[in-house]
Amino acid sequence: MEITYLGHSSFRLKASKGIVLTDPFDPDMVGLKFPKVSADLVTVSHQHEDHNRVNLVAEVKKEISGPGEYEVQGISFIGIPTYHDNEKGEKRGKNTIFVIEMDNLRILHLGDLGHDLTDEVYESVGSIDILFIPVGGFYTIDSSVACEIVKNLENPITIPMHFQAEGLNPETFAKLEGVEAFLSQIGLPVERLEKLIIKKEEIIEEQKVIVLERKI
Repeated sequence: MEITYLGHSSFRLKASKGIVLTDPFDPDMVGLKFPKVSADLVTVSHQHEDHNRVNLVAEVKKEISGPGEYEVQGISFIGIPTYHDNEKGEKRGKNTIFVIEMDNLRILHLGDLGHDLTDEVYESVGSIDILFIPVGGFYTIDSSVACEIVKNLENPITIPMHFQAEGLNPETFAKLEGVEAFLSQIGLPVERLEKLIIKKEEIIEEQKVIVLERKI
């Protein structure tokens, strides 16, 4: 599998049975360029413009949003209901986290999760190989809660997202923390890569964080 970071909470996952893209964003709202990109399947964690611009992705066969179980092109998705805040959605509404199974890897994308996971959600998620987790705070969980989730999941690879970055629209995202706040707390080995190319048999139990450079 090849994983490319497009910025904010958007990743492109290229596997043997197809290409999945997560949470495509409105470049005008976010402030970052959204590249010309294609994918077979697109997941949308919630209907905010920095996560739902499926129209910017070419050749999409199916959009996957909301809780439920889906299987398309031999790729399986489990959408689990959560909230965009720690007040059961009263502030910012609902959020769907997705467990994606492709190339024998189990991937968890947390979208704009706004609270720690419940025991029920941890049980539903199960064992995870690669975790995409928001770490910037304000609109989502902050670095402290993110660290707690990584500790509880014990997943081998963690990839942070939704953090302060050069070019983000300051009117909307000025209060996001940078990724360094998370890295300083997590206490795990850190790798910085242009993209991640990984096979199931290359996954080891030792935990680490991979910070991906954004594809422009």
